[in-house]
Amino acid sequence: MNKLFTLFATATIAMSASAQNTTVTGHKTFDNFYVGANIGAFTPITGNNMYNMEHDKAFKEFNGKLGIRVGKHVTSVFGLAVEGEAYKSFKKDYAFLGSKTFINMVDVNLLSTWNLSNAFAGYKGEPRTFEVFAIAGAGWGHVFGANGFSDIHAKVGLDIAYNFGKAKEWQLYLEPSLRYFLAETAKTRTATSDCFDFSINNAVLQLSVGINYKFGNSNGTHNFAIEQVRDQAEIDALNSQINATRSENDVVKAENANLKAENAKLKKALSDCENKPAQTDLKAANLQPSVVFAQGKSIVEKSQMPNVEMIAKYMKSNPDANIKISGYASPEGPEAFNQKLSERRAAAVKDILVKKYNIAADRIETEGLGATDKIFDEVEFNRVAIFNNTGK
Repeated sequence: MNKLFTLFATATIAMSASAQNTTVTGHKTFDNFYVGANIGAFTPITGNNMYNMEHDKAFKEFNGKLGIRVGKHVTSVFGLAVEGEAYKSFKKDYAFLGSKTFINMVDVNLLSTWNLSNAFAGYKGEPRTFEVFAIAGAGWGHVFGANGFSDIHAKVGLDIAYNFGKAKEWQLYLEPSLRYFLAETAKTRTATSDCFDFSINNAVLQLSVGINYKFGNSNGTHNFAIEQVRDQAEIDALNSQINATRSENDVVKAENANLKAENAKLKKALSDCENKPAQTDLKAANLQPSVVFAQGKSIVEKSQMPNVEMIAKYMKSNPDANIKISGYASPEGPEAFNQKLSERRAAAVKDILVKKYNIAADRIETEGLGATDKIFDEVEFNRVAIFNNTGK
């Protein structure tokens, strides 16, 4: 009995230590239930035994048994199970304790189960392929027949388990166990052992083979799962990153709002420009449209290519026509830079007309007229190249 209590205490301490280091999911009320069946045999260990088989020697009388078990793993170490068993003697010279029934004895047990593998090595997120369980509990049994009686007994043993299946939902186990007689409810038998005597004369050896099926859990598996646990330092660091990201997002939103407002302003200015005749203070070009450039750039943007194409079509339709391309810059920046920029803008447009549209280069004259703010009211639209028909 003391050894049994020592086993319980050791497993409990190991379970507590394991629980401190590992947090698992799958603790809801209907999680980690299983059901199974087992088959096996039992035999008295000595000839002088509680079942009045004095004429039998140890391990000479074997009796078959069939059982079912329903249980729940409360933690990754500790569990509870209810087991029902039926026994049958196959010896012909006498029925088991005088029983004439097909089933000679039945019992019901309440068992605690202790996963020694997890208790001492920790739970790794899924069951190991091979595991060892300690089982211990008590139950009530009834022996049928003229000399029959009901008893209270204890059961201790080991389950050597093999877990298999895609999610390790099946468990095959071999279970050697001892069944100790504790007390009876009818004084009809002549056993030589005393009640509550955990001696070898008061026990039978059972050997069972069983299989269990573990039902699905709320965590999506058939077993416990390791939970991702973060310490407070990690949580604080993640919160700081989240707050920094939010601040950056606010800045980006503000920049996007400004860009949208600027874009709307430019679209309106462009629309006003396209719907307004050009001023003629500088002898504005007599060919439309014009090509607008980005600030400080001399590259013709894709949005301006339709305007260049219109000039190309005009020159192809009028083979005797010659044009002058006048480049301008807005007043920002140094005068020398703006002069060079205006020349490059005119040359860029000519280059497209010659290379893309095959207009003869000698039909096109270019000039750079530097900075101005007189062609259009909007400063940004003075970054422009305009066309004059030199044949008129």
